[in-house]
Amino acid sequence: MLRISIKGELACFTRPEFKVERTTYDVITPSAVRGIIESIFWHPGLVWKVDRIYVACPIRYVNIRRNEVGSKASARQIHSDMQNNKKIFLDTNEKIQQRATLALRNVHYICDVHFEMTEKANSTDSAAKFQAMTKRRLEKGQNFQQPFLGCREFPAEVTLFQGEPECPEELVGQVDLGYMLYDFDYRNPLDIRPLFFRAQMKNGLIDLTKAEVRG
Repeated sequence: MLRISIKGELACFTRPEFKVERTTYDVITPSAVRGIIESIFWHPGLVWKVDRIYVACPIRYVNIRRNEVGSKASARQIHSDMQNNKKIFLDTNEKIQQRATLALRNVHYICDVHFEMTEKANSTDSAAKFQAMTKRRLEKGQNFQQPFLGCREFPAEVTLFQGEPECPEELVGQVDLGYMLYDFDYRNPLDIRPLFFRAQMKNGLIDLTKAEVRG
């Protein structure tokens, strides 16, 4: 098991039920934690699992209004432009639109993660080797890509964490955060489905080892 610290000035873990404006979950999602640790170390011979999420600072929100591109070029349009020898581009001046975002600010999470070996691991791979490589990359601040907190413009600072997390005074007690995105089911590449769980936070801790995951 590894215990990692994830910090950032801004974060937005978008709730899928809000279609127009971005609205964040109250805390980081397990899928976001997995994406962050995979940006530090990824290998086809392992799969990362998230065991616990500790919310190490009070939950604070901020409203942001920013310009976003409202659409993307379709495969059909790209194919048509190629057939007609047209330039392939998306006019962002025409497609730009303002969107409001309800984000989190000054976030800090401490997460317990572990990995499981897969059938794609070869004879030279081992759990000890992968554990050592991940620790070394975390200690040196190395990553395959910049880890981010829900949106790519919200970078995350990821380090190893030693010791026991402390619960902020505001988070003492038990809170039902409702249904949250757990992760995605990738077993069928042609039918990738989201998985959800009922998030219960007790004294700042969300224990995912006891989570009941539903499709």
